[in-house]
Amino acid sequence: MNSSSTHDKTRELSQWLLNSQHTTVFTGAGMSTESGIPDFRSPGGYWTKNKPIHFSDYMASESQRNLAWQRKFDPAFNLDDATPNAGHKVIADWFRKQHVQSVITQNIDNLHQKSGITNESVIELHGNATYAKCLSCGHVYQFPALEVSFRDTGSVPPCSQPLKRGRCEGIIKTATISFGQAMPEAEMQRAKRDTLASDLFIVLGSSLVVYPAASFPEMAKRNGAKLVILNREATDLDGLADLVLHEEIGDTLSQVDVLVNKSLAAVHSNPTVTE
Repeated sequence: MNSSSTHDKTRELSQWLLNSQHTTVFTGAGMSTESGIPDFRSPGGYWTKNKPIHFSDYMASESQRNLAWQRKFDPAFNLDDATPNAGHKVIADWFRKQHVQSVITQNIDNLHQKSGITNESVIELHGNATYAKCLSCGHVYQFPALEVSFRDTGSVPPCSQPLKRGRCEGIIKTATISFGQAMPEAEMQRAKRDTLASDLFIVLGSSLVVYPAASFPEMAKRNGAKLVILNREATDLDGLADLVLHEEIGDTLSQVDVLVNKSLAAVHSNPTVTE
């Protein structure tokens, strides 16, 4: 963060943020690695050592469902103790101050909500790993009771919600999008709407290789928005972006926030100063 080019870029981003009418933040796994959550898709990550369970297999096979629950209740998957990092906190502050209007995430860790952004305001493209849902009736289940059942019987029972006749009996699954599972239509439509409304689209911590989620930065750029990519490693869309930073997310956003606040303070102390 000491180079003049990085300082120039953070200053430019701060001005774009202040002048934007609709800023969308799009976050990927790199956003949460600074909170100690591993990137399961990275080389050496969980999915390179454990074959993902395809959605069709989960639906068809009780043994595959039991394997999925065994993995879920593995301490390596425990997200309860993870806390928002500096980057999450800056985004939440910008959202409260209306510098950011939309938050779209590929992450399933609930950290944007923990940072203070409401559930309704976070568009989760890949679901949420902090609760489970019945795939038939949509009833939400919390994990403690499911884990007790799994520890006692080796499986999670079907949905017990009452219907007009009998019980639902639907399959319960962690509320994430599995390999082979359809993307959530409502969330995809919301993401498209907010992307097309954006004049500034900021990508944070995404390698931009997982589609269709990664199509949104391209969509924003084609629609005339400024595209910013902040990621430790290069991405395939760096050449398309108006501004690229290969830096730590929390430190960089904190630097941008300082510049935003300085600009606002200057305007408030001297109304003739423009942002």
